[in-house]
Amino acid sequence: MKTYLPRIVDQLLQERLEAKGAVLLEGPKWCGKTTSAKQIAGSFISMDQPDMTKQYQSMAELSPLLLLEGETPRLIDEWQIAPNLWNAVRYEVDQRDEFGQFILTGSAVPAEIDASAHTGTGRISRLYMRPMSLYESQDSNGGVSLSDLFANREISAKSDADLEEIAFLICRGGWPKAVGLPEKQALFQAIDYVEAIVSTDISRVDSVRRDKEKAKRLLRSYARNVGTRASLETIRQDVTANLPGTFDPVTLYSYRDALTKIFVIEDSPAWNPNLRSKTAIRTSDTRYFVDPSIAAAGLGLGPQDLLNDLNAMGLIFENLCVRDLRIYADYLDGKIYQYRDGAGLECDAVIHLRNGSYGLVEIKLGGDSLIEEGAKNLNDLASKIDTDKMKGPAFMLVLCAKVPFAYRRKDGVYVAPVTCLKP
Repeated sequence: MKTYLPRIVDQLLQERLEAKGAVLLEGPKWCGKTTSAKQIAGSFISMDQPDMTKQYQSMAELSPLLLLEGETPRLIDEWQIAPNLWNAVRYEVDQRDEFGQFILTGSAVPAEIDASAHTGTGRISRLYMRPMSLYESQDSNGGVSLSDLFANREISAKSDADLEEIAFLICRGGWPKAVGLPEKQALFQAIDYVEAIVSTDISRVDSVRRDKEKAKRLLRSYARNVGTRASLETIRQDVTANLPGTFDPVTLYSYRDALTKIFVIEDSPAWNPNLRSKTAIRTSDTRYFVDPSIAAAGLGLGPQDLLNDLNAMGLIFENLCVRDLRIYADYLDGKIYQYRDGAGLECDAVIHLRNGSYGLVEIKLGGDSLIEEGAKNLNDLASKIDTDKMKGPAFMLVLCAKVPFAYRRKDGVYVAPVTCLKP
């Protein structure tokens, strides 16, 4: 039996329960929501239990409050199977007037919650959970803390990870069931996940029948464009190449919305700083998956394939770094954005905290020339920011796949391997 590896979200869940009546823990299936929630729950009910699902659904219609009885916090797993439980939880939280009563977990956004009902604002707190970061899966030694970077502290850490290991970590992903398995079995988890998406999940989420081949092509196109700002029209045309029949924009949006509802794709929005110049900021989103292994599996790529195509590896590695940065930013009460302007200047990730502090991050595979390029981009962007109207960056970081040490350059830019990073 596997030992439970603590998750960053565990602490966030505990903190939310101490301040709210109920917490909705949502995210992709297989990411560990139920396992984490059970570490805290006093009792639980699994709505997708095969021999009980129909009975639970009937009970949720006739007498939902009976399903909420039990030691608190009461975990209701896959609650979206009976969406009206949302209103029952909201009502019961009001009646009890106590914190820490319920945890709801779900791997899909329900197709419909009664629009006339209360949303749960002030009663039910939403918490997003992703697959494991490298720090959580113990593939990062945690020698470099983002908190230290925000505090402008010196850093010192060492990593022995090579590109072969990084390629494996990309393809394995952060799926808890894959961590610690032999390579072949570990890599199969993401392959099986993608097969489940295109075969059943993309249709089951809102009971709309969708074509498996079109879903597979859409995932493949998204994977080809991961880390870019490819337009949805570009992706649509990519899907329709050599495809019999039609795939109009309305259909594309339907497929994409379904993938969003089951937490498969997670694009990165643009950051809009105050600039000294009048340079136009490009506001289109950057395409990412919730986990880099989905991109690799969608393209049918294994670790050796990535090593044979470093350009593709660089883009999917960027997805890995963004996944980890998002998890760490959640812990620090922040969000991740990206930047690109009309002059072509880019920044792969901007970590923006609620207090207004922010850090600029460029993501590179490694090597002196790429690190130098990343540092130059960061300094160029920092020089454009109007510090009379907003803070300057708390730090600038070139985050790498392969670099032996974490250090700070003479120009103040940090350089660190992703296998040393933690919140």
